[in-house]
Amino acid sequence: MSNGPARTAAKKVVVFDYGFGNVRSAERALARAGADVEITRDFDKAMNADGLLVPGVGAFAACMQGLKEARGDWIIDRRLAGGRPVMGICVGMQILFARGIEHGVEAEGLEEWPGTVEPLQADVVPHMGWNTVDAPAGSELFAGLDADARFYFVHSYAVHDWTLESHNPALAAPRVTWSTHGKPFVAAVENGALWATQFHPEKSGDAGAQLLTNWIGTL
Repeated sequence: MSNGPARTAAKKVVVFDYGFGNVRSAERALARAGADVEITRDFDKAMNADGLLVPGVGAFAACMQGLKEARGDWIIDRRLAGGRPVMGICVGMQILFARGIEHGVEAEGLEEWPGTVEPLQADVVPHMGWNTVDAPAGSELFAGLDADARFYFVHSYAVHDWTLESHNPALAAPRVTWSTHGKPFVAAVENGALWATQFHPEKSGDAGAQLLTNWIGTL
């Protein structure tokens, strides 16, 4: 006799703990969104999880150094090579670009995407508080969210120019979401297995919870 449909196991998500991120708030938000979450820098667990979340707070160069010391650069590269989902948040998104410039000092990023993280071009910096975004048609990350949904930003640096395009008809072109603080900047990217947000979904209330639920649903 059947007891009803079998329960689907929760997706395993590792919040990568390399010393530069709000790991506890990310853990709580992901758990509320239905994931089985663990905070760790353990190599095998990070490699084998259904999803890897890479947070980031602080300076670009320091985050890159911490990530490399934890072998996070290698983990991200190998996961993406195998089509395994990775999501970056705030500086965890910024380090996915080719380089960052802070206080006139240039540091190399992971170069998953071309582009330079540079100071925001606005009268008021940092950009701190709630803002809307302009998501592209067909976005999976922002599915189910109204166009006037607001997300919580805290940053002084961003990418203002997106240059990567997909010339392979078998691959979907990256979906890039923009926001504006002074000048438009990249607020989120969906690019195959690699997604990222400049804002903090874990601090963005119901809209952020929906966004994380959308990501977990793709794992």
